[in-house]
Amino acid sequence: MTKIIGLTGGIGSGKSSIAQHIESLGVPVYIADIEAKKILETDAVIAKVVALFGEDILDKEKIDKKKIAALVFQDPEKLRKYNNIIHPEVFLHFQNWVKQYENLPLVVKEAAILFESGSYKDCDKIILVTAPKETRIKRVMKRDGVSREAVEQRMAHQWDDEKKKALSDFVIENIDLAKAKESAENIISVLRNQ
Repeated sequence: MTKIIGLTGGIGSGKSSIAQHIESLGVPVYIADIEAKKILETDAVIAKVVALFGEDILDKEKIDKKKIAALVFQDPEKLRKYNNIIHPEVFLHFQNWVKQYENLPLVVKEAAILFESGSYKDCDKIILVTAPKETRIKRVMKRDGVSREAVEQRMAHQWDDEKKKALSDFVIENIDLAKAKESAENIISVLRNQ
C-alpha cells in the first residue's frame, strides 16, 4: 500500500523548493496548486466559477487568476464557495494520479492549504515546512512582486504554524535551504523504512 505523505507550509515557507528536492530523491510529488490551476481551465469548472462570480471574472474565455484572487481573498464567504468548486475536483484528480504509483512505498501531496481544506485527513503522515513570518513575507513580495498588505491578506486565510505543528508528524524549518533539504532527506529516509 502506497503511503500518502502530505507536504504543506504557509505561503513563502519554501515548501515548493522542498517538494522539488523530494522529487529529486525519486519520490513522485503531486503539486496541488499547479493541478488546481489546470483544473481551473476546464470548461466545466469555468462554467461553475462564472455562475458564482459572473462574466467579469473572465479574460478571453479563461478565468483571470488575479481577479479571482482579489475577489476571494477579501471575502471569506466567497473564498469558501470558490474552494467548494475547486477542492473536490483536485481531490478526484489526485485519487486518479496516485493509482499509477501503487507499486511505490510513498508519494507526496504538496498543498498550501492541506489543513484548511481538510485533505490532511487523507494523508498517512504530514511534513510541515516553516519559516519566520517576516522571512516568508519578504520571499513572497520578491517572488510575486506584490505588496506586504497583499501577502498578509493571503496569510490571514491560512492557519498559523503552531496550529499546523500540532497535526504534523515532521517539521522542517526552512531558513537555510541546504539544511532544510538535509532534513527532508532524513525524513524521506525514515518514511521509506517504516
